[in-house]
Amino acid sequence: MYSRQTETAIAAISRLAEVYDGATTRLSVTEIAESRNLQRPFLAKILTVLSRAGLVSGTPGPGGGFMLAREPKEIRIKDIYNLFECDNTSHVCPFGGGVCGEGQQCPLHAELVGIQSSVDHLLHDTTLERFQGVEPTPPPPPDTAVTPAANRRRPFRARTNRTAD
Repeated sequence: MYSRQTETAIAAISRLAEVYDGATTRLSVTEIAESRNLQRPFLAKILTVLSRAGLVSGTPGPGGGFMLAREPKEIRIKDIYNLFECDNTSHVCPFGGGVCGEGQQCPLHAELVGIQSSVDHLLHDTTLERFQGVEPTPPPPPDTAVTPAANRRRPFRARTNRTAD
């Protein structure tokens, strides 16, 4: 649904929203990375982008770290999404050729428009306030037998409840 950068940014900033207490609690890159099972160097780059955009603020050195730069209710998921994703939704019909909505509609048209509309509403209507005070699920303990490739974060894929016909 979106890039690894966007996924990492949402994971990091939602963690900062969980601990938000009026802009006093700061988390280090290491604390955020460990709590969300993220790669520290990549996360540091993402936090720099979020900081330049005015969504988080960082303080270097001992006792430093990152915190939200604004109230959680003032930051929408779309604000984060727009930093890392280009807004050029494809209008090419996946059913085969042509531009979606021009001419005869394909059998998937209504469903695809509905999905895109739902995603747009979710991104626009969801603020970080939704994460405030939520206790994070602890990351799984490191397994020495797991290879680095197997330990990478996987992209989000919604589960569907389908029954066999």
